[in-house]
This record gives sequence, structure tokens and C-alpha cells, in this order.
Amino acid sequence: MGVQQTEIGKVYFVGAGPGDPELITVRGQRLLREAGLVLYAGSLVNPALLGSVKEGVPCHDTAPLTLEETMVLVRQGIAAGQTVVRLHTGDPALYGAIQEQIDCLEQEGIPWEIVPGVSSFLAAAALLGRELTVPGGSQTVILTRQGGRTPVPETESLRELGSHRSTTCLFLSAQLLPQAVADLLLHFPPETPAAIVERASWPDQRVIRATLAELPERAREAGITRTALVFVGAFLAASGQRSLLYDPSFSHGYRNGERVPGGLGKDQGRP
Repeated sequence: MGVQQTEIGKVYFVGAGPGDPELITVRGQRLLREAGLVLYAGSLVNPALLGSVKEGVPCHDTAPLTLEETMVLVRQGIAAGQTVVRLHTGDPALYGAIQEQIDCLEQEGIPWEIVPGVSSFLAAAALLGRELTVPGGSQTVILTRQGGRTPVPETESLRELGSHRSTTCLFLSAQLLPQAVADLLLHFPPETPAAIVERASWPDQRVIRATLAELPERAREAGITRTALVFVGAFLAASGQRSLLYDPSFSHGYRNGERVPGGLGKDQGRP
């Protein structure tokens, strides 16, 4: 009788959400319960999430590890036929450093899947209590970062992107805030509303609101240098216009608009 082959495991890149353990998806939490090995970024992921992991299942903090060292652990789990959960903060697709891991898995024929999560910029917007795309205002959200030790393409620098004057959210830029603001001020007025949100959805979350020109000094006074998002744009102050979608005079595929005082008039506009 031949030796029975161990069934190969699978790697799941799971979005842990912004910090609050209740903001991981139902599927992500289920995979944590089913995992035979968990790898997480201890510098960013809330350790409370590990409470869903079965007792005895190894959980490794990858913050001090290299890609090569992390892959050794992944291979061990896969060889044992385990479900391996690679827990990433927020949503893995945004600044998650997952592509290099996926490339390694592809080269070795290891199955993998991405499970999306709630991004920190969405948790921060909820804390700010603002809609990022205000009717009648900016309809574009730019998610980017200030170039530093890790550069960004010149065409994606804040000196270029700022020309759109769209709602802007900066990741990984709290330590580089003076330069980021200097670049944005080439296009945004100094009085443009701005905010920095530290550790959105964590118990110690903080929000600092200021004008764009004042923001670096306000952040310095508050001692915010990392784990924070920067928001810039009129959306932070503007109330915007009423949405056409819910205007009684606006026709679309689910409702015929009627003429009402102050409304658009039946059939004006497009859904």
C-alpha cells in the first residue's frame, strides 16, 4: 500500500480591518477560527483579533521577519495541509505588500485567495462623519502617499496630483507631513480644510482638524507621527448639494419624477 499524501493547504490573505475587532468581515473571522496557522503584522493588527483563533494554533508576528522568513512559515503550514491565514491590516489591496507574497506562492504552485477588509481610510471617514464624495463637490477620491524612503512615480507625486484639487487621503505620510503639505499648497489654498486621523477605530483614536497650512504644526503639537491618515479637501466643511438620486423631481429606472416647487422638473437630468 502506497504512502497517503497529505492534502495541500491554502493561504488566505485576510483583511483585518482598521483595528476594531468587530470590523473584520464575517468571512475573515470564520477563516481565523478554521486556521491551522496565522501570520499577522503585529505592528498594525489588533491582537484582540487573535481571540478567534483556536487554542494551540501557532500565531506568528511577522513584523520582525523578512519576506523569505515569512515564506518558510507559510511553506511549513501548507506542507501540513493547513489553512494559513495571512492577516493584514485594513484591506490587503492597499499598501498591503501582498503582491510579492503572491508571486512566491504562484511560483511554487501554492493556492491562495484574498479576502477583502474594511480599509482604515473608510473607518477614518466614518470617524470624521463626512461623505468623501459630496454631491456638487468633488467626485474623486485620491488615495496616495508622500514619497520618502520608498519613492513614488513622479507623475503620482503630490505636486502633480494636487492639481486636481480632489478629495485627497494620504497613507504612510504622517512623518512626512511638512513636505506633503508644501507640495499640496502648490495647488490647494492655505485655508483648505484638512484633518489627520490617528488609529481610526482603536480605543485611543484621535482627530486633529485644521486648515491645510496649519496641519503640520497641529500634528506636531499632538505628537502624531505614525499610524495616521491625512485628509484634505472641501468635503470636510462643505454641505454639498442634495443628491439627484433622491430628488422627487428626478426620474430614473426605479421612479418617475414629478414637477415639484424648486425641483428639477420631470425627466430632467440623467440617473
